[in-house]
Amino acid sequence: MRMLRIEFSSEELNGLRLADGPDPLWETVLSLHILQTRDAPLAFDPWRAAARGALARAGLTRTAEALMRLCPAASYFPDFLTPGQGSPYGSETDVLRHSVEQVLCTPKRRLRSELSRLCAHVPGPVPPGARQLAEGDPEALRRLGEALRRYYATAVEPYLPAIRHAAAEDRARRADAALSAGPAGLLGSYTTEPVWQQPDDAVTDAENDARTDPTGGGVLEAPYPTSRRLPLHGRALTLVPSLFCVRTPVALVDESLPPVLVHPLRPRPGWCAPPVRTEGEPLAQLIGASRARLLETLDRPMTTTGVAEALRLAVSTASRHTAVLREAGLVHSLRQGNAVLHARTSLGEALLSGGGPAR
Repeated sequence: MRMLRIEFSSEELNGLRLADGPDPLWETVLSLHILQTRDAPLAFDPWRAAARGALARAGLTRTAEALMRLCPAASYFPDFLTPGQGSPYGSETDVLRHSVEQVLCTPKRRLRSELSRLCAHVPGPVPPGARQLAEGDPEALRRLGEALRRYYATAVEPYLPAIRHAAAEDRARRADAALSAGPAGLLGSYTTEPVWQQPDDAVTDAENDARTDPTGGGVLEAPYPTSRRLPLHGRALTLVPSLFCVRTPVALVDESLPPVLVHPLRPRPGWCAPPVRTEGEPLAQLIGASRARLLETLDRPMTTTGVAEALRLAVSTASRHTAVLREAGLVHSLRQGNAVLHARTSLGEALLSGGGPAR
């Protein structure tokens, strides 16, 4: 089996960083990959249909096709398209703007090198505009930036609530593992579930392997399109969650760049369904819009921090809303290790569904 192998010294292990949230350009590029494949059909076919429809209505079908040729679902696509290392919650617009500016400021030498490598890896004609991009042509770069922004606004941004929700749950789980057992515990949390999946649709659960070594460091292994060793050279590895990463983890090809490992969030089927309620509906009128959204968010147990990140609230505000819902019998809280998890009660379920008590 082809594997990605990352060896950690104790210093590198202690420098391990968990990104604040998904990165806009990583989500953009990896969602373009999803449009080119049939991976994870149960989870992503509804999004594919919705995204293609939205792109067609916005007149962006050809734009998306051009971006796909620049970002093929292959073992190589240019690193300069994904300069980010995860974004803070609530500031995706600012992070996207900054990331696109970084793309547009890529040195000509790097543009030429990476686009030449792309053309060597991908069969068929050279992607339109690739030569102009490789030369650092200002107009070609401007068009690329505009294409990335418009595609993101149409195919990714509408799904930010679902992306934030999945990322907040994952971050809470990883943070609890790190608090309980340090960096090794954080890496070990990826071995308890099939985080890394094989490309085919067969139920083949491949797991990471985080093993301690005599020097106090460790080794992380995961299935990968090619056999590869990623040296850290004393640098901190950043783990970035991605909703649109579905086959294997993804790392930058250029080992001189700050090391990043993007890993799947594995959303459940139905994740991209539109919200059932809006702020003007009876539930929001009864308990308030923020508490209604909080109650809807608790379709799975979450920590207060996870709720705050998913809804872009201050932790103190999320705690206060949760306490009110708990006192009303709509939410119950249970301590699990160092964390307190909140979940809907049967009364909360009944209030959401508009029916009788849940059985």
